[in-house]
Amino acid sequence: MNRLPLRPLARILDARAQGVNPLTIEKENLRLRREQQRDAGRRRAEWRLLFLATAFFAGYAAIGAKMGMLAASPVVESEPYVGESISGERADVLDRNGNILATNLVTHSLYAEMRYMVDGRRAAHELVQIFPDLDEERLAARLTDPNRRFDWIRARVSPEQAQAAHDIGEPGLLLGPRDMRLYPNGTLAAHVLGGTTYGEQGVTAAEIQGVAGLEYAQNQRLSDADLADVPLSLSLDLGVQAAVEEVLADGIAMYNANGGSAILMDAHTGEIVAMTSAPTFDPNDRPAPALTGDPADSPLFNRAVQGLYELGSVMKVFTVAQALDMHMVTPETMIDTRGPIRFGRFRLSDMHSMPASMSVTDVLVESSNVGTARIAQMIGAEQQQAFLRRLGLLDQMPLEVSETSRVRPQYPARWSELSAMTISYGHGMTMTPLHLAAGYAAMVNGGTLVQPTLLRRPDAPVGPRVITEETSRIIRTMLRDVVTEGTASFGDVDGYAVGGKTGTANKVRPEGGYYQDRTVATFAGAFPMNDPRYVFVVTMDEPTIFVAGQNRRTAGWTVVPVVAQMIGRVAPMLGLRPQTPAEIEAGMQLR
Repeated sequence: MNRLPLRPLARILDARAQGVNPLTIEKENLRLRREQQRDAGRRRAEWRLLFLATAFFAGYAAIGAKMGMLAASPVVESEPYVGESISGERADVLDRNGNILATNLVTHSLYAEMRYMVDGRRAAHELVQIFPDLDEERLAARLTDPNRRFDWIRARVSPEQAQAAHDIGEPGLLLGPRDMRLYPNGTLAAHVLGGTTYGEQGVTAAEIQGVAGLEYAQNQRLSDADLADVPLSLSLDLGVQAAVEEVLADGIAMYNANGGSAILMDAHTGEIVAMTSAPTFDPNDRPAPALTGDPADSPLFNRAVQGLYELGSVMKVFTVAQALDMHMVTPETMIDTRGPIRFGRFRLSDMHSMPASMSVTDVLVESSNVGTARIAQMIGAEQQQAFLRRLGLLDQMPLEVSETSRVRPQYPARWSELSAMTISYGHGMTMTPLHLAAGYAAMVNGGTLVQPTLLRRPDAPVGPRVITEETSRIIRTMLRDVVTEGTASFGDVDGYAVGGKTGTANKVRPEGGYYQDRTVATFAGAFPMNDPRYVFVVTMDEPTIFVAGQNRRTAGWTVVPVVAQMIGRVAPMLGLRPQTPAEIEAGMQLR
């Protein structure tokens, strides 16, 4: 019989010595070893369970903490990814009273993804019902082209069109949110605002860029993301602008004119309260520029700042003012007005017969070309040119619209004595109505130059002096006399001392010379003349009306009545209280 080894030997020997069976000792040893192994295994399991429990607790604690932080933080809606370089943000444009002239509106773009397209021909047929200008066959060919993955349908759709496109039920037709530029007043101040278009485009965003007018000139300011919430405030008054546009449009229709323009400007700050050009357009649906023909025939043409015209007798104010300021004449100085003046092969004459001599005041009031030319001879060509340059009439007239950067007055390269004589009464030199408005402001505001602006600027600095206060006072009196006694008698408005000067110039033929039956008629001035607040310049292109057996084309018959109606409408809106004749006379004498 084989005997199992017994361990430990010392205990077995000791057991034998005491008469104890050694096998019981072996069993006890085995039991103790198994218990030790079981205890070691239990401890390992306990440590593992503790580790797993700790890990789970830490994980769930982190998740709970994150959820708590998210719950406590403000809710921010996530925006779809549109690429870092595309932004549709653009600041609002407001008038001087806070009325919205231009703003952004959230709309949609409509596009097609061919991988989702189920029935391209049916989609094309349904889309033509929504957008009648689309060609169904061409659209169907694009929507069923296996080599095409993407196709633009419309960069901008109205909410009604978006809903109709959605109701087609075609999975391949998709709508992407984007901003569009909205002009809530339609055609109002269209030439000032200009318009916008889309630049870089994505399916969920598009860059809005100015294409003309203020939107283009102020594009950097309006598209600055840091200033997107800061509106751009203009000097325009929306109510006054609407009245000016309405009266001008009615006048153009009444006198059968091709178009016209009007500027109403603060005589002291240069802030333009209203500026319009007709015909006009809707910047929400800006037409394409004309590629042929005369640019002035396009509704996009801004006659107030782009139109270069020989403005006629309105220029006589500057000639008289310079002679007064140089102390060459006084209002009572008698001027030889016998005509015509022969200068080489040229003859300078008046439209109507004039007395042999007239006072300087009467030369202006009765609008004598011969008398004005005589005064220009006294001044001299060089000094006349320098004076007109100081007034800013020979250079670009900056304004916050893009069109002014390309317009410069035109005048003879050699400013001869003959040039000085014709320019003195508005022939031989072209300028814009904006130039004329700035010049007239200096004539009536006390003699200081102003810088026209479309931006709100109530605290504009006083410009450099160009004539003395006394000369300005005399000019105001003369301009008032033109309305009460002279060629602008239809321009008087009860309660408001209107003063101004008429101008009628024959239009230049493209091949040279002048049309005899086509004129540009202008009325420029200010009101109230006892304390000038606002300067106006209104022009009409080829106005005519049949009165007293003949066609009348002069400004006194056409533009002046329109301006009178215009002032009667806007003066109360500008906060000007009507005055009695005695108050007006006292104010004129006081000043």
